[in-house]
Amino acid sequence: MATTLTTTDFKFPGQVSVYHGKVRDVYDIDNDLLVMIATDRISAFDVVLPKGIPYKGQMLNQIAAKFLDATADIVPNWKLATPDPMVTVGLKCEGFRVEMIIRGYLTGSAWREYQAGARELCGVKLPDGMRENERFPEPIITPTTKADAGHDENISREEIIAQGIVDKADYELMEKYTRALFARGTEMAADKGLILVDTKYEFGKRDGKVYLIDEIHTPDSSRYFYADGYEERFEKGEPQRQLSKEFVRQWLIEHDFMGKPGQKVPEMTDEFCESVSQRYIELYEHITGEQFHKAPENDLDARIAKNVLDCLTNIER
Repeated sequence: MATTLTTTDFKFPGQVSVYHGKVRDVYDIDNDLLVMIATDRISAFDVVLPKGIPYKGQMLNQIAAKFLDATADIVPNWKLATPDPMVTVGLKCEGFRVEMIIRGYLTGSAWREYQAGARELCGVKLPDGMRENERFPEPIITPTTKADAGHDENISREEIIAQGIVDKADYELMEKYTRALFARGTEMAADKGLILVDTKYEFGKRDGKVYLIDEIHTPDSSRYFYADGYEERFEKGEPQRQLSKEFVRQWLIEHDFMGKPGQKVPEMTDEFCESVSQRYIELYEHITGEQFHKAPENDLDARIAKNVLDCLTNIER
């Protein structure tokens, strides 16, 4: 199996701190720039799984960079450069403590809650009689609190504002940006024969200005269906053909793992990891319309260190 990058421990010039997330490692440079490394780690049910997925970090980073560039006319974003296939360098922003999740269809965790009897999600009322994978009349926004560890929690627009997590003006702007980004992502997916089902966006603030931060429209943050056959499968109540991380979640559920106490992650064989990698490549090529070119992976640490150092030396702030 190809080499994977699952841990990093770089020491960059001006480095103030490093934050190791579920998938990305974020290096703070001079409290001004961030070096974000998309590792090959994979998480599900808020648990980082024990083995990496070959080329996953490269795919996530390159998809996110493409969509950040394609939506820069809608909202300013943090990206300044992509010096390495697995790295984005950009502006440090003060992140809001919520994730903006927008859903065009009733599926995934929302469907599981609906099936269990819920008719309200994050303050949004849902009608009776909906079916799995049914399209909402209009996309709904279902934010979550952003947890440093453990599970993110659903929260309503009203609670976010009332608790002062985000002030009203900033939250309304984030909602506006979220709907516009989802509309653009939906159009771009449709051009490639895909349906953007749901996704999440994160925002931050710098010098009084709201920025789009982190990733956008990747298989880790989004769910895609194939448009061809959607209606037929929906009418028959059949599972949709989809390109997202949901197939990993389903595999875990089938092996009795949902991140609950006492549950054990099933064995991830090399064959399984390679199959996940192939699914990620499939999504990359479908959503970007470009062939995926595997970057050399024989010495990932040295390659990343050199490319980032060159970038930090020459970048214009």
